[in-house]
Amino acid sequence: MVLLPFLFVPLFTEALAPLCNLWRKTALPMFSQDGDIIIGGIFTFHDSPADPNLTYKTMPEVSTCKGLNFRGLQFAQTMIFAINEINKNTDILPGVILGYKIYDACRDIHLTLRSAMALLSGEDKASFQDGLCAKTSIVPAIIGPSTSPTAIAISTTLGPFSIPVVSYSATCSCLSNKKLFPYFFRTVPSDDYQSVAMAQLAKHFGWTWVGAIRNDDDYGNYGMATFVDVAQKEGICVEYSEAIHRTYPREKILRVVDIIKHSSSKVIIAFLTLNVFEILLKEIFLQNVTGYQWIGTESWISTKNAAMLQYYKIMNGAIGLSVSTTSIPGLKEFLLSVQPSLLPGNSGLNEYWQFLFNCTLYLKNTETSNSSCTGQESLGEINNQYTDMSNLGYTNDVYKAMYAVAYSLHKLLGCSHNESRSTCVNKSTNVQLQLAHYLKTISFTTKSGENFYFDENGDPAARGKIYDIVNWQLNKEGDVDFATVGTYYTLSEGYEFQINYESINFAGTKNKVPRSVCSESCLPGTRKAVKKGRPICCYDCIPCAEDEINNITDSSDCLKCPVEYKPNKSKTECILKETEYLSFQEIMGILLVTLSVLGALLTLLVGLVFYYHRETPIVRANNSELSFLLLFSLTLCFLCSLTFIGQPSDWSCMLRHTAFGIAFVMCISCVLGKTIVVLMAFRSTLPGSNVMKWFGVTQQRLSVCSFTLIQVIICLLWLLNSPPFPNKNMKHYTEIIILECDLGSTAAFYAVLGYIGLLALFCFVLAFLARKLPDNFNEAKFITFSILIFCAVWITFIPAYISSPGKYTVAVEIFAILASSFGLLFCIFFPKCYIILLKPEKNTKKQIMAK
Repeated sequence: MVLLPFLFVPLFTEALAPLCNLWRKTALPMFSQDGDIIIGGIFTFHDSPADPNLTYKTMPEVSTCKGLNFRGLQFAQTMIFAINEINKNTDILPGVILGYKIYDACRDIHLTLRSAMALLSGEDKASFQDGLCAKTSIVPAIIGPSTSPTAIAISTTLGPFSIPVVSYSATCSCLSNKKLFPYFFRTVPSDDYQSVAMAQLAKHFGWTWVGAIRNDDDYGNYGMATFVDVAQKEGICVEYSEAIHRTYPREKILRVVDIIKHSSSKVIIAFLTLNVFEILLKEIFLQNVTGYQWIGTESWISTKNAAMLQYYKIMNGAIGLSVSTTSIPGLKEFLLSVQPSLLPGNSGLNEYWQFLFNCTLYLKNTETSNSSCTGQESLGEINNQYTDMSNLGYTNDVYKAMYAVAYSLHKLLGCSHNESRSTCVNKSTNVQLQLAHYLKTISFTTKSGENFYFDENGDPAARGKIYDIVNWQLNKEGDVDFATVGTYYTLSEGYEFQINYESINFAGTKNKVPRSVCSESCLPGTRKAVKKGRPICCYDCIPCAEDEINNITDSSDCLKCPVEYKPNKSKTECILKETEYLSFQEIMGILLVTLSVLGALLTLLVGLVFYYHRETPIVRANNSELSFLLLFSLTLCFLCSLTFIGQPSDWSCMLRHTAFGIAFVMCISCVLGKTIVVLMAFRSTLPGSNVMKWFGVTQQRLSVCSFTLIQVIICLLWLLNSPPFPNKNMKHYTEIIILECDLGSTAAFYAVLGYIGLLALFCFVLAFLARKLPDNFNEAKFITFSILIFCAVWITFIPAYISSPGKYTVAVEIFAILASSFGLLFCIFFPKCYIILLKPEKNTKKQIMAK
């Protein structure tokens, strides 16, 4: 709707010449100069439009502006400086003189559109001659405007006329959409880069809990959307995201300030333009909201209008991104040499001059008063944004924009240069229709060595140094200064920050980085557990499970230790589990070894006593051959318990159970033989009995060998099919590894024990039957007691064996072996030794045979 009145301007002015007087109050250029080709420019010379006086009785006056913007004046003069350089340069557009018409945007969309339409239609003061409308050529390109909303407005409006708009500071990522803005170009990086850089800057300082405030327009909404998307990927949470606009009522601004005051985040991302930021800053200042770390965009972070000394208490330590600055040779001298008296056609300078020198300008009056000036005063001692050369980021972008247009015109017009002629053909060509194509193809190197070209979206190819990181600090004079504390680079594989931490002043502190997190860091040994209904940055710290560790701060997962490892006390690393087995060095092992050796020595001692008294009646009457064989097997039983002590190995695991099983079967076989002999001996005393011939010495030997051979066969089958083997048992305990012998075949193990038990039971029955035989020395009684002890030990062994963990299982088994062995030794042999050694008078045939 805004476009329609302007589209009919040429029609009205040609058909109805007298009506041109109605348009004499249209926009006038601030600066202009004739030339073969006129380049348009739109800069912000004033901060805001003046309130119009609408009486609805007379035609409204032309809108005026207020609040001089010296930064806009610097940009405009930089464009003029670049045009002067190009006109003097015979390598660019030889034979062509560039002129310019530069208008005021007044930081207002409507006035920016009015300036754009003035450039389009030529309806300015210079276009009227004697009340008639004179035709003027349409500008081929426009440098500017400064803000994204105004750039969107004029790009949409001028799009049908194919006029390229080359902005030096409109950064909204939406302008990269070539379907919507096919003729828009810019020399400043898109907000996509800035949004990503701000998220990465927050991550760099460890700020994972931030608040966000944005412009409620395309600039703020697109920029904040990109920031939030990147922030989420970087693990940063946004506590609140509020939108404001300069046209909002004060109540809405106060609501945003109240949200800031009651937030827990201490870092604020301010994606705002300067005019909106100033509105917010005034309210924050009035309510004295301090202690927050501000992160700003390039639109306000390095602007003197915002960095007023009265606001420093609130904004001290603010950090932000500024367009990377560079030097422009000769620019400073040119800016300081500008004078109204030397530029009579540039009436826009007069207002600045009178403000700077507080005077009334009389260019043609030689008589001056105390309050008048001639326009020849020097700017050398003026210190403001116009003369400030410390931050030439956007100024350099204006410079590059003008050269980009010039090089495109050079290619479009087919300019050539040699010693004989310097020409550009087709000077009258309607260049604006073709210029956009050549803007996409140009590539040039500036005086500072920067190679510049546009990408497919009309954006500068952002590589290398993109932004300076600036920090608000107080200088020696007590003024707010923008200190460059770092640089942001984009690389082919990512990005890089170069930051001088020592030179940064943070909010509230000087060198200490403030913390802004929803939850404190989870230390190693714990993991993050997100709180239900809260962002991922708000979490509880949960200790890792019993078998897990975590050695990374703020990790969401714990790692399980390998099976042979366990966590240390702090659960930060896996350490090797302690191994447990019955060793020779520990007290229990020493005690059992002592008992085993003692039992073996006692058995050998008994054997020596029997051997020494082998011809005595008591030894001969007790079947000395079986007695010696029994003593030998008992010695093996005592010694085989040693194989259960020490770290299990292949040979010890196979030997301990098989040796124990065979030795015990040999013992029970001998006891069984002795029991049978007792019974046979009693039967042989009966008249006419000849039983002993059926169980003589040969039969006794064969019985022992046969019973033992069966156990040997069972053990061989066990070893051949599924032998015992060393095993690391990690099921019973999580903190230790039990080194044990796995039975291999449990059935074979119980077969070995079962066979021993069967023989013992058979022996016990026979001994029990012979317990009341009327001999003076009845060995059957002692055999009964020994087998009874043997059976009692092994019956209690089974539940104790099953319930005892680790090395105590082995200890129980050794104890059972030793207890049963000592039981056999004491019950069978100690009564005989007592008679042999202490009661020799009873060791006679008469005493033994007595009834």
